[in-house]
Amino acid sequence: MSLRLYDTAARAVRDFTPLRAGQASMYVCGLTVQGPPHIGHVRAALVFDVLRRWLERGHGLDVTLVRNVTDIDDKILAKAAEHGVPWWGWAYENERACTRAYDVLGIRPPTYEPRATGHVTDMVELMQRLLDGGHAYAVDGDVYFDVRSFPEYGALTGQKLADLQPADDVVDAARKRDPRDFALWKAHKDGEPETASWPTPWGRGRPGWHLECSAMAERYLGPEFDIHGGGLDLRFPHHENEQAQSRAVGDAFAQYWVHNSWVTLGGEKMSKSLGNTALVDEVVKRVRPVELRYYLASPHYRSTIEFTDEALQEAAAGYRRIESFVQRATERFGADGDLGTREAAFDEAMDDDLGTPAAIAVVHAAVRSGNTALDRGDDAEAEKALGSVRAMLDVLGLDPLDPAWAAGGDEKLADVTDGLVQLALEQRQAARARKDFAAADAVRDQLAALGVVVEDTPQGPRWELAR
Repeated sequence: MSLRLYDTAARAVRDFTPLRAGQASMYVCGLTVQGPPHIGHVRAALVFDVLRRWLERGHGLDVTLVRNVTDIDDKILAKAAEHGVPWWGWAYENERACTRAYDVLGIRPPTYEPRATGHVTDMVELMQRLLDGGHAYAVDGDVYFDVRSFPEYGALTGQKLADLQPADDVVDAARKRDPRDFALWKAHKDGEPETASWPTPWGRGRPGWHLECSAMAERYLGPEFDIHGGGLDLRFPHHENEQAQSRAVGDAFAQYWVHNSWVTLGGEKMSKSLGNTALVDEVVKRVRPVELRYYLASPHYRSTIEFTDEALQEAAAGYRRIESFVQRATERFGADGDLGTREAAFDEAMDDDLGTPAAIAVVHAAVRSGNTALDRGDDAEAEKALGSVRAMLDVLGLDPLDPAWAAGGDEKLADVTDGLVQLALEQRQAARARKDFAAADAVRDQLAALGVVVEDTPQGPRWELAR
């Protein structure tokens, strides 16, 4: 297999070749924890979770994934002040909300998840290297990157320096040598919490956003790594600036740049500033978490998702068709079998720039074939289809039998729920055995009132939570 990825820097599809045999390294820009996450925020983490799974399952690579947390920022300070709480408390509360959102959508934890505030020493060292190389300068406690000192500036996004607007990161642009220079370090200002500043050779202050990611990427992945990922909106200025400052000190930095597109609402990029958000905590009240994951994973990662409830419900129905086959087949063959062999067309789709739409189409085709085999009593073909479907869904993080999806992702709660429902079903079966049908119906009605739907099958009663 040869994985082809659309590399934003090269503006072309390239064959992915990791730097080290048997290993792959990825750095994905995490969230600035200024508030709870909406589904647009978590799409990037989900996209790179799928890519990570494919590198592991499809190519046998040992993947190191770093996803940072930006826990110091102008917006965090402003939001904390507005709510009358310490900035670090505000950041931590929202970091936990982000972690819950990742967990509920089955996004596996990264190998490392560094916080920006824990790596100020790395940032100071990187700034010193930039200053020593003539790529940065200090002005009254601020430190700026000199864009004219780096001829390759603009290479990632294909822009010329002369066409760029001034960097929007200071009040007094006259402090800069060039209005397009961007802040590496921001001097502490009157009125800001003293705790939101750190001592440096240039005075107390806090890091600029771009500096944080370059320093943390080098700390955990070294001066050169395979893939840098994030949302399309990060290409400029964030990723352009990251690349410039890292390569200016001699680091090769990222070999591939992969960006996912937005989730929009009413035709506009979903964002807190526009107020057009769909918080993860709210959306999973309308569909199950696994159905939301299916909704976000089904489109190609480079395509825009226009969020509507109609599309969300349609995706949920599509996933339930897959889930129904897996449940039917599992009742016949059991859930203890190993995952089967993926369809070749699925692998080809995933290797073609992570083509999840075509890959999911292969899953649905296999489901239809499996259902047909079940209906005609062809157990061998049906069991083969079950193994194949589960193997493909495993790559996408959508296997219905994964314990992560029971009871909304809480495995312990899932076990308790299943045990209680099974106990009620045993009582119902006992009532039916003694021909006390009124009592049996009462148990079924009580379960229905709690949102548990019971279906009697030749293999015994089957239950699921109501949609």
